[in-house]
Amino acid sequence: MAGASWASDFTVSGGRIRVHKTGADLALDGALLAEGAIWFAYYVPVRLKAAWMQATRPGPAVWFAPDKPRPWYLVWAAAAWAGARIARTPDEAVAGFYFDDSAIGAPPNTGPERRFNWRCTDVTKSHVARVFEQAFGYPLMIDPATAEGPLVEKGEDNGVHDGRIVQAPCPALPGKTYQKLIDNTEGSLVADLRTPCVGGRPACVFIKRRPVADRFANHNSSTTLTTPEAVFSPAELEAISAFCAGMGLDWGGLDILRDKDGRLYVVDVNKTDMGPPIALPLKDKLHATRLLADAFLSLINQDSATDSAA
Repeated sequence: MAGASWASDFTVSGGRIRVHKTGADLALDGALLAEGAIWFAYYVPVRLKAAWMQATRPGPAVWFAPDKPRPWYLVWAAAAWAGARIARTPDEAVAGFYFDDSAIGAPPNTGPERRFNWRCTDVTKSHVARVFEQAFGYPLMIDPATAEGPLVEKGEDNGVHDGRIVQAPCPALPGKTYQKLIDNTEGSLVADLRTPCVGGRPACVFIKRRPVADRFANHNSSTTLTTPEAVFSPAELEAISAFCAGMGLDWGGLDILRDKDGRLYVVDVNKTDMGPPIALPLKDKLHATRLLADAFLSLINQDSATDSAA
């Protein structure tokens, strides 16, 4: 699972780290360094498991393009745990993943016969909202010029965490999308249902909680691992599968919120999802990685690719 130098992904300047692919800008402070130490405590056992599997039960060779996943991506951890090898060329791989942090992109023109996420080429917030309405039957996106009351304004791009609450009616700004303000509060906290999906089905759920004032932040007060069946009804699981199909998502994480009225809302799609969440206890991180590794192997070993464009 080795790859190019991680340093090429970032620029460090003025006490901040800028992620080249997404443009995300992070403060290089004590909190970020502490999270890095917590992540490293997870990385070490995953790397050791990967070495053991490679030596005893090597898994399939998988090609990722145009980018290779770094160790902070869930698909890297799942593949490593399963003993998979990242192939250098599509010819030596049994399956290929379209892996690109950009919100809009295009997969390579070639690849192995089994291709995953090849149709997942648009994860902008407005496209997510359109597919969500088709799958669930009710809207998420709202016209701010005709609405009244609080709405959520977000940038279209992936991983920028720039959401804010605005009061409608208001003009729509270029590059922004507007969504229903979902009441997913639990007392003084909000609860997000981060849901990794494999083969169009939820594999597990991370319940992420943070203060209401930090609802759009990427730092969690606590995270709990649970099963999809514990938080979603059978009908909701079918709607999530329909949503994944509409997005062309074979592997990726969904940000799902449950409103006080009981309805679910899929507000974001991450085809290159990171994790497990830093706030999740280590034993649960490793358990989630085992679950995702099993799902990863099942996806790779299925009889035919889910991508209809292959």
